[in-house]
Amino acid sequence: AKSKFCETSEIKSMFIEQGIVAGSKFWKYLVGFLLIGLASFFGQMPLLIGLLYETMVTGKAYPTDNDAIMRFFEPNLMLFLILISFVFTLFGVYFVIRYLHNQSMLSLTTSRAKIDWNRIFFSFSIWAVFTVASTVAFYLSSPNDFVINFKPIPFAILVLIGTLLIPIQTSAEEYVFRGYLMQGFATLVKNKWFPLVMTSVIFGLMHLSNPEVSKMGNIIFVYYIGTGLFLGIITLMDEGMELALGFHAANNLVSALLVTTDWTAFQTHSILKDISEPSAGVDVVAPVFIVYPILLFIFSKKYNWTNWKEKLTGKIVVPASTNNFNSI
Repeated sequence: AKSKFCETSEIKSMFIEQGIVAGSKFWKYLVGFLLIGLASFFGQMPLLIGLLYETMVTGKAYPTDNDAIMRFFEPNLMLFLILISFVFTLFGVYFVIRYLHNQSMLSLTTSRAKIDWNRIFFSFSIWAVFTVASTVAFYLSSPNDFVINFKPIPFAILVLIGTLLIPIQTSAEEYVFRGYLMQGFATLVKNKWFPLVMTSVIFGLMHLSNPEVSKMGNIIFVYYIGTGLFLGIITLMDEGMELALGFHAANNLVSALLVTTDWTAFQTHSILKDISEPSAGVDVVAPVFIVYPILLFIFSKKYNWTNWKEKLTGKIVVPASTNNFNSI
């Protein structure tokens, strides 16, 4: 018999089916989601303890809203305290998938025999280049909307924290939404369109407490839900999360290094600071309706995607025999 610690040597099924192939039931996903949420809550303890300690020592008023919390600590320290919770979240995902579902992290990541790092790096690179180019374009077209925010030592610390922890944060979100919930909903409904739509909507609503919502209005959810839909599409079409992992890491990391504002979820010692009045303009809808379709075209040509309707909306046929993915 093959050891549970061996890697799979071949593709066993389509990506979204792998929870079904492993014999998982939907109730397990409900329990697992609660356990992952509990792990995330424990990950927020350093921040909560830090807030309580600081208020007791300095006499500062305890922050009562998200904006006050974001301004309470020095930006690098606050970023570290926020991101550290995702280490706990990712560990929670691993614990749940390994011990509740008897699956491997590989089966939650891809249908390939091993993780394709070239796909991750390609997706990261293409979105990093676009983010840098678009930021430079915005700066050159409206220089009065920005001030130079660069400070060498705080920026170097930001690079260290961001490089180590932001990919963990984005990976944790991808494993929850494009991995765990995608496969979980598939076990419930046995089709592909419902997991795609539901994970996209839930991903968008997860950003409900972000300060961008109060500043720009509900139109920002076009971007959040549209981004979730784009990440879900490339995951289903590519039979794995590699492209989504690379894109999401580039989006958050490069943005954190390049531009900050006083009203976004992440406030950092970035190179530039946007001082313009926040408004929902073309930069909110352009990615969803222009940029993402272009990226889909590029990915589809590079990776030879076909049979779009079946992969995105088709029914899931449960295999006659199932195999447990017991590798790590």
